[in-house]
Amino acid sequence: MDGVKSTIFASAKQCVIYLQSLILFLLCLLTAADSFKYKDFFAKVGLTAKTPEDIKKAFAIIDQDKSGFIEEDELKLFLQNFSAGARALTDAETKAFLKAGDSDGDGMIGADEFAALVKG
Repeated sequence: MDGVKSTIFASAKQCVIYLQSLILFLLCLLTAADSFKYKDFFAKVGLTAKTPEDIKKAFAIIDQDKSGFIEEDELKLFLQNFSAGARALTDAETKAFLKAGDSDGDGMIGADEFAALVKG
């Protein structure tokens, strides 16, 4: 019986992940250029309610080169980390996102800065 419960839970979790990806994909398709609002996005996808560990996992996915920072080029492709068919952020969106998250002014977003941005 325990095996059945864990199988159902795993399937439900996979279903939730699939539905979140689908919703993100549709949101990205319907979102016009220069309309991305990171606070709204974090709230809609449930990232603001996630644990610090989950936020670190999200950071690690976005940090494509594993440098420990999210650089401007990685930030531009931010939505594509959530849905492969999503659009790239515009230059204006990317710069605004970077400015909001880069609290120490080094031109990058570190893990702690990202967590603060998500929870902010």
